[in-house]
Amino acid sequence: MAAQVTGRVHSVESFGTVDGPGVRFVVFLQGCPMRCLYCHNPDSWPYDGGEKIEVEEIVHWALRGKPYYGGKGGVTFSGGEPLLQAKFLTEAMHALHKEGIKSAIDTSGTYIDNYTEDAIRICDLVLLDIKHPDPERFEIITGRKQETLYELIDIINRQKKHVWIRHVVVPDINDTPEDMEALNEFVKKIRYVDKVELLGYHTMAVEKYGKLGITYRLKGVPAMDGAKLLELQKLIHKPSEAVSRAAL
Repeated sequence: MAAQVTGRVHSVESFGTVDGPGVRFVVFLQGCPMRCLYCHNPDSWPYDGGEKIEVEEIVHWALRGKPYYGGKGGVTFSGGEPLLQAKFLTEAMHALHKEGIKSAIDTSGTYIDNYTEDAIRICDLVLLDIKHPDPERFEIITGRKQETLYELIDIINRQKKHVWIRHVVVPDINDTPEDMEALNEFVKKIRYVDKVELLGYHTMAVEKYGKLGITYRLKGVPAMDGAKLLELQKLIHKPSEAVSRAAL
């Protein structure tokens, strides 16, 4: 008998409503190669953290919520960076599809391996978190080069996957009309964009950093003003629909 493919899970959310269409069962996979300035889950960074889980457990959890998914809902794999565990992700989505459950991947596009293309091919939707369109500022925010993101965009385009763009807006970092125009230009590289969503930076993770003994590098930066976020959203070109809300 073949060995079971296992993954490492940071946490789950049973009835998510902001991580894709409809009601979602959200699986936050463990491990992330980035160190984003505003990350609100630094405990998801270590690759060996979280809980080891088999595919069957993911399916079991997801089936409990299936009556609420309707035609739009399903399971969203977030993180951390879910593509760090693309083999497990692919197996899990295969199993979910056999049960008639749709899947989405919420990724920042900064990790690719031999299983990435299969994962993108199988999923029903990609939620793509664009940290910053400018390569230098992207690296400042994430600690990673931007090249891998371009590679993932090529895969997404090749597989003709529909995409929701997500972009966290932080005061004095990327909150100007010029920043929004740069984002508009970057989004043109992606063929099948259904939505562009601005998320407002918040400060709810500051206490968590203190408990983990990690320096919070945006200390003193205020939460994004909701009214200004709405005005910036108006500058975003609308592929079909654009929604603005504060990040949770």
